Amino acid sequence: MKQTWKNYNLSIVLAMLFLVSLAVQTWTGWVAFSDEQRVHGEIPVWFGASGYIWHWAEATMENWQSEFLQLFTFVVLTSFLIHRGSHESKDTDEEMKALLQSIDRRLRKLENPAEQPRAGKAG
Repeated sequence: MKQTWKNYNLSIVLAMLFLVSLAVQTWTGWVAFSDEQRVHGEIPVWFGASGYIWHWAEATMENWQSEFLQLFTFVVLTSFLIHRGSHESKDTDEEMKALLQSIDRRLRKLENPAEQPRAGKAG
């Protein structure tokens, strides 16, 4: 169990937060739905043609749709646009790649001094 927690604690915490938020949404939605049904003189039910399940599904899908649209927009825009210094922006990757190539060239020069042209010697 300790190894599972150590290896997957981020996923476990996010899953728990998701389930708790879904449960809270379900409960608060049921309270509001049942109150509205009683105001209209109807008995609140979970299933059926006018059951709470339809209101719950609609609210859940609206929330998920807006979140996925937001995430999709963020991913697409960050793949094309730059915000200098942002971790999501490609400029940081390009700068890092250039720096690593520069370091690699310097290391190759240090590793192979025989290949370096010496000053003062003519060929």
